[in-house]
Amino acid sequence: MSGGHDPNGAARGAAAGGRRESAGRRRGHTRASARGLSAGRLRSAGSMLLALAILVLFLGAWELYVDLGAVDRLILPAPHDVARALAEDRGLLWSNLRVTAGEVLLGALLAAVAGFACAIALHPWVTLRHATYPLLIATQAVPILVIAPLLVVWLGFGIAPKLVIVGLVSFFPIVVATLDALGRTDPDLTKLLATLDASRLRTLRHVELPSALPGLFTGAKLAAVFAVIGAVFAEWSGSSSGLGHLIQQATPQLLTARAYAAVVLLSLFAIALFGLLTLAERLALPWTRNPPGGPDR
Repeated sequence: MSGGHDPNGAARGAAAGGRRESAGRRRGHTRASARGLSAGRLRSAGSMLLALAILVLFLGAWELYVDLGAVDRLILPAPHDVARALAEDRGLLWSNLRVTAGEVLLGALLAAVAGFACAIALHPWVTLRHATYPLLIATQAVPILVIAPLLVVWLGFGIAPKLVIVGLVSFFPIVVATLDALGRTDPDLTKLLATLDASRLRTLRHVELPSALPGLFTGAKLAAVFAVIGAVFAEWSGSSSGLGHLIQQATPQLLTARAYAAVVLLSLFAIALFGLLTLAERLALPWTRNPPGGPDR
């Protein structure tokens, strides 16, 4: 009808308007996401540049300190001496690094499995957890160099005593961090499953395990650093290979640059482990990096 109200046309107009509004919202969200991504990349690039600048300043100050004769090069080699040792002794360093890396990775893996299982077992039993905590702390207070010879007597000079020592120093941070994460489980979710008559196993699977995973990764990142130190102490107590053994042999021979080169490799290996675990955490637990309503990290 001419001049009359067309209900179909009004509906089509409303639908078109809704589509335009929805498309506008999507474009706005896309632009906001792009801005957030660009800002995140700029922050990451800025952090890397700052870390590089700090490293260059540190190495420059170290080089200047040694060149001015403030300390004998047999005690503290200059950075260029360490770099030369890294190049000239690369075959020796690499073969010993593989030994130490194997000890660290296997020992830390065993500690992660045992520590996570221990935390899951202790979480429901508050009394047992409080009774066990002093023992866990005591394992970290005992000097490794004191018990290492005993482990060598019991287990021999093979890889077994090294794995035990690496496991001991790695076990505590994993257990403590995982227990702490379990203690922050949302009680409302636990009550909800209880009202649904969920079994203990189902509650553990759907509520407690997801809550424990961030703590496991936090403890594993700390354990990665401690495990490298533990492996060196283990090799000092009795071994025929490994970077700890190489440092122990190089120091009395006044091959200080070689010893420092081994320390550089240990540091780089620990940083690499920490970085890989951080990447694995971001991929496996994306919700911990971008919590709802929170800023991107």
